[in-house]
Amino acid sequence: MRFSLLTLFPELLRPWTSEALLGKAAAKGLLSFDVLDMRDFAGNKHRKVDDTPYGGGAGMVIRADVVERAVASVGKVDELILLTPAGTPFSQRMAEELSTRSHLAVLCGRYEGFDARVEVMVTREVSIGDFVMMGGEAAAACLVEAVARLRPGVIGDEESHHQDSFSSGLLDYPEYTRPAVWQDQTVPEVLLSGNHALIERWRRDEALTRTLRRRPDLLRSAELTPQDSALLISLGVTLGEIESWGAPPPPPPKRRRR
Repeated sequence: MRFSLLTLFPELLRPWTSEALLGKAAAKGLLSFDVLDMRDFAGNKHRKVDDTPYGGGAGMVIRADVVERAVASVGKVDELILLTPAGTPFSQRMAEELSTRSHLAVLCGRYEGFDARVEVMVTREVSIGDFVMMGGEAAAACLVEAVARLRPGVIGDEESHHQDSFSSGLLDYPEYTRPAVWQDQTVPEVLLSGNHALIERWRRDEALTRTLRRRPDLLRSAELTPQDSALLISLGVTLGEIESWGAPPPPPPKRRRR
């Protein structure tokens, strides 16, 4: 998979793409990274890529003609992504969708952003959250890492990303390792039992509990089983809420014959 990252500060991204798992995957030929300096496409001897906004106002705006030349240099892409606070919120589902592409190009803004005419060039606009940063490089790093790790062979355990937070629609369950007792805190006994069925149920219950307490909004789109619903009811969620989320309600208790 190929990533083309268009930026005014390439040295912010080049070291990052060559280290850790991304660097190892690139060395194996699983990923490739082109980090392009948009100043190389300025079209003037001073490498000036921005200008004052029409209508006045503070700050400078990156020119559309510069972006057009920079994008043309990377060749055919499956997606041209503009990172902007006005974009669609980035999510695990979007990362999974983008991981099926062969070539992604990402535009990293600076100053007051891009000339609005850049928007007609892109295939999608993406935001990583409701906040403003000084530039798009850190946002690009988040997007690329989330997408790249889903490609075959990039992470060591091919199944591990299926158990991550958000992949199942829920937050991840808590993890523990040695020592079994630390500062009077013990590892839950079920994890030491060796009973894999019980461990899986415990992990699912913990994921549901964490999601309910920390991100209940995620439950609206999670796929819940009758066992899941029964647990949520025991935690104070009403049957009406669960039905509104689309989960099957737990079966009614069987009546005992007298």
